[in-house]
Amino acid sequence: MTTATVSSVLRHGVLADRVPGPVPVRDSLLVIGGAALTGLAAQVSVPTPLSPVSLTLQALAVLLTGAALGAARGAAAMLLCLAAGTAGVPWFAGQGHGWGGPGVGCIVSFVLAAAFVGELARRGNDRGVLGTIGLMALGDAVIHVVGATWPALDLHVGADEAVAMGVTPFPVTDAFGIALAAGVLPLTRRRTGESDPDV
Repeated sequence: MTTATVSSVLRHGVLADRVPGPVPVRDSLLVIGGAALTGLAAQVSVPTPLSPVSLTLQALAVLLTGAALGAARGAAAMLLCLAAGTAGVPWFAGQGHGWGGPGVGCIVSFVLAAAFVGELARRGNDRGVLGTIGLMALGDAVIHVVGATWPALDLHVGADEAVAMGVTPFPVTDAFGIALAAGVLPLTRRRTGESDPDV
């Protein structure tokens, strides 16, 4: 790999591209770490009477993982999380596991959101506060669209009720996660030597 190619990767890649080490080993560990982080975040779970899906820190973990790892590794981490939880690892919300129920839609949405956010981050949208807020908000929207559609199909409810269960209960936790990411990601980028194009 030429110096120009390395420079291009560092300018246009994601944070994970700056982690040293043999690429297959590095990427495998990052994927496992992203899945584990998401599983651990699910254990911070607060049931709400407004939705069959508990309030957790999973969405924040998913979006941060996607942004830090990029589309392919971020999606792989979420697929690993989904596969392990389906196989019996108790790291869904409330130490749940297995396949089925309205909450599975959120897990499926994590794969899509991590890939989407990861691609936006690769394009440089996590280098500044405003860009990070935008990409996190878009990733959060992906989670909610799929997360609301799945309960609607699973519970056979209409669109209004699905939105009330899958979107309405979460604006406070969503805003907290987006604000936290808007501080963490650009700061980490600056620490690795990248400039902040917006504030």
